[in-house]
Amino acid sequence: MNTSFKSIFVSTVFLLFLLPSVGIAQHEPVYTFDPDKSQGGSGKFYLDREISHVMGHQGAQWLERPERIQEEQPDQVVANMGLEPDHVVADIGAGTGYFSFRMAKLVPQGKVMSVDIQPEMLALIEERKKKEGVTNIEGVRGEIDNPNLPPNSIDAALMVDAYHEFSHPYEMIKGIYDALKLGGKIFLLEYRAEDPTVPIRPLHKMTQSQAIREMSVFNLEWTETLDFLPWQHMMVFTKVE
Repeated sequence: MNTSFKSIFVSTVFLLFLLPSVGIAQHEPVYTFDPDKSQGGSGKFYLDREISHVMGHQGAQWLERPERIQEEQPDQVVANMGLEPDHVVADIGAGTGYFSFRMAKLVPQGKVMSVDIQPEMLALIEERKKKEGVTNIEGVRGEIDNPNLPPNSIDAALMVDAYHEFSHPYEMIKGIYDALKLGGKIFLLEYRAEDPTVPIRPLHKMTQSQAIREMSVFNLEWTETLDFLPWQHMMVFTKVE
């Protein structure tokens, strides 16, 4: 083997060895920790954002508060999702099913996958399904790092005031991304951190720029932001690859 050919061969082998690690490094989540955590914070940071603590099932009544109709306009939210009758849509962090049951009416030939990590929340959804005779909602027990949705199985995913609480946001979005069909959309609703008048604790808010930064880790293209809600951004991201 002549010297020049050997040099090219060795360089090629080295690059082939190096490439997988480079590819992984570009996509690995980078979490940092600070023992001096904020009030209501976890002390765990993702892309410079401190992750808040999760609201437990003990707060289920707050999710069903009458004022929520005015504050979050849930019927207008689902009407702006452009759902088709046969769509399969995931309600991530479904809680009591506040949005799941509204979406179920719009997908009579499809279904809603109500994902939550708390079995108590899923039990509340099952109880309401039986009471109201709803058959196109399926409860899914998620994990803190996995929504447990089959690949290429959903047309859309909705997250309402939940994403900022995910202890493993990278892994969760990866799971949702994998579950989305090509062209599928994520509808991300978060309280506007840009607006100091929004009466929500800082760690339970998110700026639009931060949300775009975090979704762009994957091939999720920011499509638009609908700001018709009093306190929240309704951000739309599309799976383009």
